[in-house]
Amino acid sequence: MIITLNSTANPSEVKRALIDHGLWVEELVGQGRVQFRVESHSAQVPIEVVQALPGVELVTVRASTHPRVDQQAKVVEVGAHKIGVGQPTAYFAGPCSVESEDHVRRLAAKLRGYGVKFLRGGAFKPRTSPYAFQGHGEPALKWMKKAAAENGMALVTELMGSEERDLVAEFADLIQIGSRNMHNYALLKHVAGAKKPIFLKRGMAATVEEWMGAGEYLLLHGAPAVVFCERGIRSFDPSTRNLLDLSAVAILAGLGQPVVVDPSHAAGRRDLVGPLARAAVAVGAHGVMIETHDAPGHALSDGPQAVLPEQLEQILKGLDALSAGSKA
Repeated sequence: MIITLNSTANPSEVKRALIDHGLWVEELVGQGRVQFRVESHSAQVPIEVVQALPGVELVTVRASTHPRVDQQAKVVEVGAHKIGVGQPTAYFAGPCSVESEDHVRRLAAKLRGYGVKFLRGGAFKPRTSPYAFQGHGEPALKWMKKAAAENGMALVTELMGSEERDLVAEFADLIQIGSRNMHNYALLKHVAGAKKPIFLKRGMAATVEEWMGAGEYLLLHGAPAVVFCERGIRSFDPSTRNLLDLSAVAILAGLGQPVVVDPSHAAGRRDLVGPLARAAVAVGAHGVMIETHDAPGHALSDGPQAVLPEQLEQILKGLDALSAGSKA
């Protein structure tokens, strides 16, 4: 953003007013009129607010690289459920990998009682090791869809490759693009053609702009909506699986973008899931995704980060109380 002052303006007063609005500015020299350039790490302030400041003649903004993301609705409808600004916190829960029909149906019935509206689970699993469990594929999609339908939930599950698009779209209400595929633009364009809302996880080393740019690919090529999911970025510290970037969550929430946090993948440790979920809601997240398993020690994948159903119930009660307190 470039702010040009009129000929009668007091530059010091204008600069002070800009700083009071949370804007970091640098004066540009040699442009004739006095101008300020707003640094990218400044607060999000509407252009009309800046334009209305005494002494400001013109505000020039660089064209956005993601105009469709900027203009998408602040609330995303997924089946009968909504995610976004002004909506109750959306709860996503379920196992990392769907292990059997009986297991996912039994778990979904418990989750419904806790207020979970979105059943998550993997039918196709991206694993670092080629020898690790890769998922049950199409049968798992059918098991999850049945479990979700029985409990009035929407189904979110990950799509791994273009060849799976039509199959996954047949069952999923919200198609997940995982961290490893956020930069796979050919896949994004193809998946967008399914005309389903997309649950876009942030790449493990992606900037916020790159993340929003991936969302732009999806909207440009036909996806009706994008829900952004922060799942932690790669850091140097082995204390947690990833580093949960709550700043990015606050930025997207401040822009009115539907954003969800996955504390399970961020921490990789069940003891941190509750605290991180509370922090996510506190900074403006519109939902949380929590891996849940009734026997984590025997889970086929990611057992250490999965919480027990009873633990999930307590976490969600705490989040409900936090949300209620923020509205009081």
